Amino acid sequence: MSSSPSPQHEKDAQLAQVEDAATSDLSSQHHQKQVREDMEIEDGEEVSMLPSPAVAQAPRQKPKITATFIIPIWIVLSSSVIIYNNYLYNTLHFRYPVFVVTWHLTFAAIGTRILHRTTSLLDGVKDVSMSKDMFLKSILPIGILFSGSLILSNTAYLYLSVSYIQMLKAFNAVAVLLVSWAFRISEPNRKLALIVLMISSGVAVASGGELKFNMFGFIVQAAAVGFEAARLVMIEILLHGLKMDPLVSLHYYAPVCAIINLIALPFTEGLTPFFELAKIGPFILFTNAAVAFLLNVAAVFLVGAGSGLVLTLTGVFKDILLITGSTLIFGSTVTPIQIFVLRWVV
Repeated sequence: MSSSPSPQHEKDAQLAQVEDAATSDLSSQHHQKQVREDMEIEDGEEVSMLPSPAVAQAPRQKPKITATFIIPIWIVLSSSVIIYNNYLYNTLHFRYPVFVVTWHLTFAAIGTRILHRTTSLLDGVKDVSMSKDMFLKSILPIGILFSGSLILSNTAYLYLSVSYIQMLKAFNAVAVLLVSWAFRISEPNRKLALIVLMISSGVAVASGGELKFNMFGFIVQAAAVGFEAARLVMIEILLHGLKMDPLVSLHYYAPVCAIINLIALPFTEGLTPFFELAKIGPFILFTNAAVAFLLNVAAVFLVGAGSGLVLTLTGVFKDILLITGSTLIFGSTVTPIQIFVLRWVV
């Protein structure tokens, strides 16, 4: 018969278990210390020789660009888009703005999705919770207004000079104010009313001094301003508090607008633009859309590069440069009274 273990034997066994646990713990600590020593220290952060899942999945940071670098690029691209489109319509006589806008938006829809997969420029897409209800009640109506604004503003270049259109665009701010007052987003006051009166008077005087005034072109541009103002106010109402930079907005709106324009194309310009493509060739077609797309990419960096005052002054300088450039390139005539009005409105 086996005898039961004595109390002394039980005590010795418990002490042995404690010693084994302590030895195992010390060994584990030594191993952890050795792992830490095998890690490199770079820029004050620990970087493992083999990337951990946490490091591998860290979000990519958007590159930071200074204002002195991006502002000239944005000015050149913004002016180039307008001058290039005008060259396409009036020099190459490819007078199909609906087709051109549809092509630009299709290019943008593809381009934003490529950037979303390959860069960090569209990381903001993850912050937008897009539902079917939000798409139908917000994105779709805003997309319709955006599509109308683009088509009308491009159509205006068939009838009006670049310099005169830029002067008419000074009325954009007035239109936004008027629509905001109509929807009671902001309350009218004496100061804003005075600004509206000054800009409206300036645009009226500039129109009177326009040597090649075209009433239909004026109405089209005025309608474009109205569509754009309504779009901006609708964004404020329907997407209030939702932060979307220009590129993220384009990611959502470009496919919607491209489809809307594609539906409108047979009823406006038909198949004629497709037969006329040989007139401009693939190089012009591609570079024209690429410049427009790069402008939206530059706008993302511009927004974060400077203060509101810097951006305002940048826009003013761009308009002056564009009017000067259109005069030199296309021979547009700017009368002394229009120069005076431009300085007054600015």
